[in-house]
Amino acid sequence: MKRLSIVIPIYQNEENIHSTMMALLALQHKIDGYSLQLIFVDDGSTDKSYELLNEYYHEHPSIIKLVMLTKNFGQSQAIREGIRLADGDCIGVISADLQDPPELFLEMLMHWESGVKLVIGERNRREEGSIHRLFSNMYWRFVNKYAVEGFPSRGFDFCLLDRQVKISLDAITEQNTSVFPLIFWLGYEHTIINYKRRLRKAGKSQWTLIKKMQLTIDTVIGFTYLPVRFISSMGVVLSLLSFLYAGFLTLRWSIFGSAIEGWTSLAILVVAVGGLTLFSLGIIAEYLWRILDEVRKRPSVVVDSIKSDRGG
Repeated sequence: MKRLSIVIPIYQNEENIHSTMMALLALQHKIDGYSLQLIFVDDGSTDKSYELLNEYYHEHPSIIKLVMLTKNFGQSQAIREGIRLADGDCIGVISADLQDPPELFLEMLMHWESGVKLVIGERNRREEGSIHRLFSNMYWRFVNKYAVEGFPSRGFDFCLLDRQVKISLDAITEQNTSVFPLIFWLGYEHTIINYKRRLRKAGKSQWTLIKKMQLTIDTVIGFTYLPVRFISSMGVVLSLLSFLYAGFLTLRWSIFGSAIEGWTSLAILVVAVGGLTLFSLGIIAEYLWRILDEVRKRPSVVVDSIKSDRGG
């Protein structure tokens, strides 16, 4: 019998655990010819999420694999660890807040059965607030235009991938990256299913502005050369402007004999160049920091415990 594994990252989701668990367990009776595995990865929750998950684990030990990380490592790393521990023939990823419809996995399985390696659930509509929609749309369009060519313009974090994709993803050990652009970057054949993203009915989103900014920085540095090219371009532009300004001053002195003035303009120029220099050093430091992380070879996550009837 084929096996469907579903990875669900958990962080401060105690108010969603029951409804999410019921919706996912119900899939077992809808996927004929498949066994179901639910892999919950608790990413350092400080609420009662793990305790509630543990109760359900004891009720369904043959279906649920419960993974607890030692601290909050971030959603991308939690998902990657869940995928690494999945032993299904195909692996789904879904959030724990039921904003994405679990029943869509049935249609995803049909595409996977036809030979598609990656099935993407792309939101064509959202019931979320306007500010959240604006930021998400801007981020995913940026990824599509500058980072990963062909990436769904509305983004995705709900998908089904073949075991071959999992193996390729597991072979990548880099840290400080975004898991979904990385999955798409692998280049496997894919298809897209559009759906409407629901409004969160319970709990509070932990997707803070700081985390969104960090994800954007990781994506920009991990998948594009834009920061480095920006430094190079600004260096060329400033050099050209400096030569032009020097030529203008020389020409004015030779024709009108006027003294070269401009303490104010010189001060502004020094401040501008100094600011650009510090900004450039910051970009370089981001790259160096990531290189240091790779050289250290620290694990991207630390697992505290794994509960499974298969022993891990």
